[in-house]
Amino acid sequence: MVHGTHNAQEDSRNDTILISINDELFPRNEAKISVFDSGYLVGDGVWEALRLHQGVLVFIEDHFNRLWQSAKTVGMVLPFTKKELTQKVWDTLNVNGMTDDVHVRIMVTRGIKKTPSQDPRLTISGPNVVIIPEYKKASKVSKEKGITLFTSTIRRGSPDYLDPRLNCHSKLHEVQALIQAIEAGADEALMLDVNGFVATCNATNFFMIKNNEVWTSTSKYCMNGITRAKVIEVCKANNIPCFEKDFSLFDVYGADEAFVTGTFGGLTPVTKIDGRQIGEGKYGKMTRKLNDLYEKLIQKTIANG
Repeated sequence: MVHGTHNAQEDSRNDTILISINDELFPRNEAKISVFDSGYLVGDGVWEALRLHQGVLVFIEDHFNRLWQSAKTVGMVLPFTKKELTQKVWDTLNVNGMTDDVHVRIMVTRGIKKTPSQDPRLTISGPNVVIIPEYKKASKVSKEKGITLFTSTIRRGSPDYLDPRLNCHSKLHEVQALIQAIEAGADEALMLDVNGFVATCNATNFFMIKNNEVWTSTSKYCMNGITRAKVIEVCKANNIPCFEKDFSLFDVYGADEAFVTGTFGGLTPVTKIDGRQIGEGKYGKMTRKLNDLYEKLIQKTIANG
């Protein structure tokens, strides 16, 4: 079985979900898009992932702010408002009868091309919008076990050619990093920035704990994760020292604890990096505390509707 931060409990209801493609609903095995789609041809698209908890799309405003920023960055005009996209998501959730423990993936590509090409001027349709809702509850077993990381030789790029903060479909460099990690026997990849400092992981944000201080990288070379931001927020609200700073593997190998963050898995402990045990090699006390504070923030968000 694949082990990592996206491990989910099996749920047979996913076999019969309906997927929205440009406001039309299709059964899972019939959901298709053209081979001339910009996202398929050249990775020209942006995306977001949301969690539905107890009837509430948690942190949706933060996610949509990031989606709109990503679209502006690549020069894509979204032909709908945030309110309208929210309704599209709810329409998809409602037709599937979904209310809890749901992961929603929203993908927006530039549209259909006249012919295979990078040139956006050859796009002959409006953006394609795909909404995939799935019943996905994070595996508690995987979370308790934690994950192992391997430091990839693939670096996070400089913002002057593909800004790491851009949540786009072009993820091949992260896939390459993950392949290196898997071949080295680890679960996921740790990635450095162009200066050799720790930046992020291939699909999650990285944190380390030393002497009860929480460290994470600067926001320059990593996806500005929503969960990452919320962990920083709860640290500040609870007087836990938290620093966004440059640090290297020298610091990481001597960490007391480490964890990664993501919309799906929340906080997941890291037990080993490059074969070296981190701290006691298990779900640490501070990581649990931060996880509890993050879960309380989610519950507060749910209560506020």
